[in-house]
Amino acid sequence: MTTPSFFRFERDGAVVHLVMNRPERSNAMSADFWTELPRLMAELGRDPSVRCAIISGEGRNFTGGMDLSAFADIAKLFDSEPGRAAYAMREVILDLQNAFNAIERVPFPVIAAIHGACIGAGVDLITACDMRIASADAYFAVEEIHIGMAADVGTLQRLPKLIAPAVAAELAYTGRRASAEEAKGFGLVSAVHADRDAVSVAAFELARAVAEKSPLAIAGIKRNLAYARDHSVADGLDYIATWNGGMLRAGDLMAAVQAKMAKQAAAFPDLLRST
Repeated sequence: MTTPSFFRFERDGAVVHLVMNRPERSNAMSADFWTELPRLMAELGRDPSVRCAIISGEGRNFTGGMDLSAFADIAKLFDSEPGRAAYAMREVILDLQNAFNAIERVPFPVIAAIHGACIGAGVDLITACDMRIASADAYFAVEEIHIGMAADVGTLQRLPKLIAPAVAAELAYTGRRASAEEAKGFGLVSAVHADRDAVSVAAFELARAVAEKSPLAIAGIKRNLAYARDHSVADGLDYIATWNGGMLRAGDLMAAVQAKMAKQAAAFPDLLRST
């Protein structure tokens, strides 16, 4: 694996920990972030031994969002012919979106372990993750409205699928901060813990619990949750019937049943990856 510069990479068995490591800037997402995240996700997605990942932030905050100074050159586009400038800007936005779409493409869950500030593109990041837990001091804000723009890398598309659309609209229109307890009430995070250390402990406990399960079943759950989010109930039911019709295997079922009867953890083979 290529050594990242924005992220610190840690490994604990089948669990990978990606730490945003720019604490002096509240882990503001520099240009390196936007290239490293999709590359890391692609590499990890091809590693059959990875069964869960955690994303967290070093220092006082999870992330202060996008580092606008790293994208100063984008402003030069507006000096160009309008049609071509608009085309180029769209391509830039699609590239940024791809960084978070990459989280959805891996076959294992990604947990966001949040403390302190999670603002702007930080909300785009966590809404692309599969699970979110937070410390009591965490707060969330869709801050793009404060700089005169609509959030464009995932929040407006994913947040209303995670919480009540009216609440998502309020947060996007006002840019106000929501506390960790509010976020739990909204359903944005599933648990609130005392502090950053407690969040880290809880994230690893959750990740290890996931890693013990059948990776084939986990991949199926992730794929079908995403499909159900974007399709009707009828389409989702048809999809899971087709999925399990092709993917359900006696080996994992028997291993799980036998382990449960023996009151011990089951051992499941890794997924296969073509070389």
